[in-house]
Amino acid sequence: MTLCLAIPGVSRAADVKLGFINSITGPEAPIGENITNGVTLAIEDLEKKGIHVELLKEDDTGKPQISMSAMEELAGKGVAGVVGPYTSACANAVAKLAEKYKVPEVIPAAAKEDITRQGYTWVYRMNAPADKYASVIMDAAMALGKPKTIAFIYENTDFGTSTTDSAKEYAQKIGLKVVDSEPYSKGSPDYRSTLTKIKGDKPDLVFMVSYVADAILLMRQAREVGLQPQAFLGGGAGFTTTEFAAEANISNYVMTSTQWTKDVKWPGAKDFFDRYMAKFGKEPTYHAACAYESMRILAETAAAAGGDREKTRAGLKSGKWDGIMGNVQFADYDGFTNQNNHQMLVQQIQHADYMTVYPMEFATKKAVYPFPRWK
Repeated sequence: MTLCLAIPGVSRAADVKLGFINSITGPEAPIGENITNGVTLAIEDLEKKGIHVELLKEDDTGKPQISMSAMEELAGKGVAGVVGPYTSACANAVAKLAEKYKVPEVIPAAAKEDITRQGYTWVYRMNAPADKYASVIMDAAMALGKPKTIAFIYENTDFGTSTTDSAKEYAQKIGLKVVDSEPYSKGSPDYRSTLTKIKGDKPDLVFMVSYVADAILLMRQAREVGLQPQAFLGGGAGFTTTEFAAEANISNYVMTSTQWTKDVKWPGAKDFFDRYMAKFGKEPTYHAACAYESMRILAETAAAAGGDREKTRAGLKSGKWDGIMGNVQFADYDGFTNQNNHQMLVQQIQHADYMTVYPMEFATKKAVYPFPRWK
């Protein structure tokens, strides 16, 4: 079980009303399911500690306008705080309402950097932002080989654009030449012409930022056109899902940055994985772990504050925790406000299973590099 280090007295019986905004239906529902499941496990564990959560759930379907309406409704119903929403577009839109209505909000997994760079005092983020997705995986590639060039293909959303912009800056910083950069509209039926163009530029690394369906199609069509870099790098999201890993003929040896892995040695991480598997019959993604820890920390803090929003906000600001996401502290640094300075990891799919391969102090398997020739 995870341990709260900062909030005294949370074991006493307490009732707390919280809101939860998530992409329960719509195109991001596969990842949304992980987030819902993580929250479900957190609430079960909180109940064992004597903290009863009255949870008001809202489905934003992945659309910012619906997400904003959900936040307005939850604020009016007197919730002590909100976990969510998932996507960067929704989280960025909702953040300004959390600030307006003075509702503590813990964002579990949205990556756009700007979300916590606007000086908001009521908005907290569990996951590392977009710049870390890029830097950790390029550091891994540089440690494993000697790549000189990189190409980007990414969806033209808040998540895709912010992650890729950060990646380009970091590539230049470490001496990688950007030879191609191709945005696309998510859900497109065919990426072969774009992938063929990238193939012609012969990049050593291909960095992709996509949700689940596009991640699978991109790799399927990369194989069709014979794109053969030293490494395929995924910017989290769709590349971290069991749906992607299950496509073994195209996903094998793809590397991706991630917020959490099942084999990382953080307190309770392995137990969380085992209980998730037992309850839901499938492996959790990092989104589930982020959501679990976001709900746990918000609920414990709100319960200790008697449901008072201002005291809950202050408790989130001053607290420190240690659990399945490692050390958690919402800090101000590098222009960020209330941002958990989280250590990201790199995992590689090896025979339909995710293995932690970087940083070396967290690695449980040796990475396969370069990417083998397509069969």
